[in-house]
Amino acid sequence: MSERFPKRSFASRPADPESWIKAPDPQTQRVQPAEEFSARLTIDVTADMRGRIKIAAFRRGQTVADMLRALFEREFPPPSGEGS
Repeated sequence: MSERFPKRSFASRPADPESWIKAPDPQTQRVQPAEEFSARLTIDVTADMRGRIKIAAFRRGQTVADMLRALFEREFPPPSGEGS
């Protein structure tokens, strides 16, 4: 029969627990907090288009949502005199 390997843990323990505990938490950078978004937009696209959008976002180091928000801001700016 096949040999059983010991179960691997989800994460290994840090080599130096003190420095790991004292290290600052990594901060995620968002352009705008999610609370500012109050509407969800749903569109139908082909599987091919969805793939191209996801690849473009990945290559730019962005999420699809952030990339599309920037596109919409560029293409549909607020009327003059209004701030964003």
